[in-house]
Amino acid sequence: MTVLFTTDHEWLRIEGDVAPSGLLTTPQSQLGDVVFVELPKVGRSFKKAEAAAVVESVKRPPTSMRRISGEVLEVNGRSRPNPRW
Repeated sequence: MTVLFTTDHEWLRIEGDVAPSGLLTTPQSQLGDVVFVELPKVGRSFKKAEAAAVVESVKRPPTSMRRISGEVLEVNGRSRPNPRW
């Protein structure tokens, strides 16, 4: 397992050919009240630097999460804290 961190405060955990990902704790706390979240649909493919998900809050402009190229296998639509390594 390899964990990578982007300059946009996102994390990727490489597990073979699967890479769970998310937003680090610090930017989560800076968002304030989240007013809109758009998660990708399962099966959607996207290229590196293409917006995969959008998070909009009252304190910050919309953030589009841009990771690596791939296909969405699963989406976690429930709220939970980031894993700690």
